[in-house]
Amino acid sequence: MSTNTRQAKQGELSVAHGKIVVFGGSGFIGSHLLKRLVNTHAGRVVSADIRPPKEPLEGVTYIEADVRDLSNLTIEGPVETIFNFAAVHTTPGHQTYEYYETNIAGATQITAFARRTGCIDIVFTSSISVYGPSEETMTEASLPAPESAYGWSKWLAEGIHRAWLHEAENRRLLIVRPAVIFGAGEGGNFTRLASLLKKGFFVFPGRRDTIKACFYVEDLLEAVQRAHALKQRFILFNGSYPDRYTIEQIVLAFCAAHFTRARTFTLPHALLMMAAILARPMSAAGIGIHPERITKLVKSTDIIPGWLQAQGWAEPGRLPWALKRWSTDSEGRFV
Repeated sequence: MSTNTRQAKQGELSVAHGKIVVFGGSGFIGSHLLKRLVNTHAGRVVSADIRPPKEPLEGVTYIEADVRDLSNLTIEGPVETIFNFAAVHTTPGHQTYEYYETNIAGATQITAFARRTGCIDIVFTSSISVYGPSEETMTEASLPAPESAYGWSKWLAEGIHRAWLHEAENRRLLIVRPAVIFGAGEGGNFTRLASLLKKGFFVFPGRRDTIKACFYVEDLLEAVQRAHALKQRFILFNGSYPDRYTIEQIVLAFCAAHFTRARTFTLPHALLMMAAILARPMSAAGIGIHPERITKLVKSTDIIPGWLQAQGWAEPGRLPWALKRWSTDSEGRFV
């Protein structure tokens, strides 16, 4: 065996036992990922986030890091895989520049970090926002047409990761475009929906048939880990259920098993928008409903997980099971 061959094999062996670095490990999806990784990579998992973890895990090394500037970040030893889950994503909730500043600068800094450490494997969470809201059914083959600053920032960040991939033939990149992800610790759309149903009601803003692609957080991570295990050079897939659930179907799934006394009503969209606009000064304090959230409820995100379907990994009818699992994990509180 030649010296070069021995060095290559030694390098492959060291990388195979390298660190797993999760940028955004203190976030909703990142914290769920850490729980999975620590079971198989304990002692080699590093979480890098600007925020401290809510519940630190044994077997994870936590580092404070701002993805907008990672020039001083160092990780001891080789880095096997990077998960880029760091993002400014809540909409509404941030100034336009914040989405670009964090999501694009983060992609630039993280790929630069990968070059410095010699990491050849990145998993990046983009978003179905790159497609823009549409009443047309979208697959991975559909052309992106983002409308929001968040959607644009994610589409541009995908390009940065793709450019990194094409710099060397031995690199691997997995991009997942998650739909609305729900589960314990989410604090977003599904949590707000559950909170209203706890109070006994939900008001549809003019229509009940808005399609909202969604995915339970553990189903998302299961799909990510199965796709990653294939070790293909490039994979892109939509993270959603194949069922094309409507808002009404989601609400009814909640009510059927968890909020049986809740009642639903339909009011004109214009009326609810007027009420939301009048109450907008209070929305910053968490009171009332933001007009942008009303608008999102009448715009479909009709996304199909084509790649997962092709693999046979898109099981239909999982929403009731996912809500039951979330209820169990949160002791019925849906938080």
